[in-house]
Amino acid sequence: MTDGLLLPPGGGRAIQAMTLKTGAERSPVWSVFEAEVAPGFDVGAHLHERAEEVFYVLDGELDLLAFRPAGEPVGDWRTWESESGTRVYRGGPGSFMHVPAGCPHAFFNPGPAPARMLFLVSPSGHEHYLRELTDLLAAPGAPDPAEIAALRARHDIHQLTPLTVRPPAS
Repeated sequence: MTDGLLLPPGGGRAIQAMTLKTGAERSPVWSVFEAEVAPGFDVGAHLHERAEEVFYVLDGELDLLAFRPAGEPVGDWRTWESESGTRVYRGGPGSFMHVPAGCPHAFFNPGPAPARMLFLVSPSGHEHYLRELTDLLAAPGAPDPAEIAALRARHDIHQLTPLTVRPPAS
């Protein structure tokens, strides 16, 4: 039997703007991160055919998407609406979002300060994608879009709208 894991506040391994709390090295089931989302950061709408995700807002506010839009998904995902009338939700501390496999999802920080969230992904291994992405972005010059697309495809990430940083609403 394997012992559990206890981490003090702030414990874990930094990967980009996230702290990996536990991942594939300890569990085949999930990876858990504490994430800081900068003002204006938009992860872009995307989906995973096999992975499920959970987001729990700790501080700040995030615009959250977790539904398939009516019609073709085009334009700013924050304007999308589902066939049943569901719209993007603005969530503050305590807001929870579950994303089943195959469901388009995104988050954006509309506020003037960083937001923090707990982020779980199952199965584990999302930290491998983040490390590979960090390596691509650290190379000299602009990242090759074909390499980014290939990386995302290897890690079951189907990007629907671009990852961007845009000014938060005033």
